[in-house]
Amino acid sequence: MHQRKIQNTAVSLTGLGFGASVIGNLYRVTPVDDANAALDTAWDAGIRYFDTAPHYGLGLSECRLGAALRGRPRAEYVVSSKVGRLLVPNERPRGMDSEGFVVRDDLRRQWDFSRDGVLRSIEDTLERTGLDRLDIVYLHDPDDHWRQAAEEAMPALADLRDQGVVGAIGAGMNQSAMLARFLRETAADVVMLAGRYTLLDQSALDDVLPAAREHGKSVVAVGVFNSGLLSRDRPTEGMKYDYQDARPAMVARARAIAEVCTAHGTTLPAAAIAFPHTHPSIINVTLGMRTPEQVEQNVELHGQRVPDGLWDDLRAQGLIRSDVLWEHDGGRGVRCL
Repeated sequence: MHQRKIQNTAVSLTGLGFGASVIGNLYRVTPVDDANAALDTAWDAGIRYFDTAPHYGLGLSECRLGAALRGRPRAEYVVSSKVGRLLVPNERPRGMDSEGFVVRDDLRRQWDFSRDGVLRSIEDTLERTGLDRLDIVYLHDPDDHWRQAAEEAMPALADLRDQGVVGAIGAGMNQSAMLARFLRETAADVVMLAGRYTLLDQSALDDVLPAAREHGKSVVAVGVFNSGLLSRDRPTEGMKYDYQDARPAMVARARAIAEVCTAHGTTLPAAAIAFPHTHPSIINVTLGMRTPEQVEQNVELHGQRVPDGLWDDLRAQGLIRSDVLWEHDGGRGVRCL
């Protein structure tokens, strides 16, 4: 699978990444055999970038990912995890986690973007995964913690990067404006952008993507299906958009995009995966994958050739923004539509 480098670092990512939140029992239980089989299938398909976090299943995702990667050549894969939510003993457990993961709540999350919190979080992650190092470390959802994240956490990560302890550093969020600040104002190399450069939302063109180009930094795109509305060939009522039931107008727009995709001989999910790759600063799309079948489907969709003319037609019909960039000819040229 083709790889691209995080600019100004030695870290390269495969074009498709494995998002390990779902193997942390996101929304429902994922049997360990399914998780292992999904990771094995991803490896066999050539995926070599794996993303996790302490938040995902109160450490379950990290434990499962580390166990599945154990014994594989360490130089052949890249793992990212995140800091900002320490896992600490829960003094008042109620039985199950309250933040979307089907796991016992013996632990709880504690916000901490201090230098000591960053170092402790990384140490805990290494213990859970059994890895000798993390290749990328992101600040996780620092929306309400800008000052501590920018003034304490990011400098701590920069020191680790400069010492060669980690390969690249950055932040991951569901918004793009603060990610742009991290690229412009801190030592971040890369940001993980969730749901803000998709077929339905190109708001990242207003801030984080120009910042990445201006400062020679990189972007990883996640949430490209916008919580599910772009994940089927024909969107239907009742599907989710940004974690909520999609409004009828948004469903209608997704259907209109799907019709243009069909006219160009492709599908809405294939186009949704391909679209972020059209921007020169986006080097990877990472998808959550729970089963071998999901991995196989996503790998197949990622490998499909989506005609460049699709983007022209979507622009002409007002279905994507007129200032969308697209990269073509193996990345040798960039055209502004």
